[in-house]
Amino acid sequence: MLSAMNTRIPVLLLLFSPGLAFAQGTARAQVGVCVDPDRFDAAQAAGFDYVETNASKVAALTEEEFVKLAAQVAQLRIPLAASMSFIPGAIKLTGPDVDPARQMAYVTTTLGRLKRLGVKVVVLGSGGARRVPDGFSKDEAVNQLVDFCRRIAPVARENGITVVIEPLRKQETNIINTAREGLALVKAVDRPEIRLLVDYYHLTEEGEIPDVISEAGPLLAHAHIANPKGRVYPLSPDESPYSGFFSNLCKIGYQGRLSVEASTTDFATQAPQAIALLRNARACGGK
Repeated sequence: MLSAMNTRIPVLLLLFSPGLAFAQGTARAQVGVCVDPDRFDAAQAAGFDYVETNASKVAALTEEEFVKLAAQVAQLRIPLAASMSFIPGAIKLTGPDVDPARQMAYVTTTLGRLKRLGVKVVVLGSGGARRVPDGFSKDEAVNQLVDFCRRIAPVARENGITVVIEPLRKQETNIINTAREGLALVKAVDRPEIRLLVDYYHLTEEGEIPDVISEAGPLLAHAHIANPKGRVYPLSPDESPYSGFFSNLCKIGYQGRLSVEASTTDFATQAPQAIALLRNARACGGK
């Protein structure tokens, strides 16, 4: 089965944990999945290398609930390495109602909790929180995002966490919709703790050329993927033109993780298929 699959996939995405070299070799590709805690055990059983969960849900837990979650994570054989949905919609990042004190109180508490869970990467998508109110200056909104990211960078550093900017399609927010815009924001922030995420789904929805990955180079620190036809689990190399995404990741020697962020009606069957697609392809540059 895998040999047959290998003859069909044009390029391998080798994604190694931070600190390991990206190259053609035998190191295990780091493929994870975005799930709630009630699916952690299923993700581990399916063969994922790590799980990624919702940060704002972790922040909303009572202390008793958080202690139970920490105990659950401690029992896993795979890490809770990443967390998405960082800022809830009620905490505004742009517009006239931004409250820096509230922002910082939330960020400090949430990153502290995520550190205790072992999280290394936190995804700043948060389309509702960053949505620019009607009539508000987009330029000023960008300045607000730059200021927010610079203020949270020291907190991220103290907790050993990298915050990654996630560009989102226009249907989900009205600012930072393309990877190129996300890259410009990261460069404007100019802090090593603030880097870029590229999501294949959003990249495709925005009609963006994946060469932007090569432009990002070492500023790219995390990646998501879904089959854009239904935003479902990626299962076959024929369902979408993934090769440009993969080849650009290979080109920059990407060393970060890749998380499946998608829906499925048959996790037990489709999760191993997605892992096989993403992990068991031929080497970078293969035909």
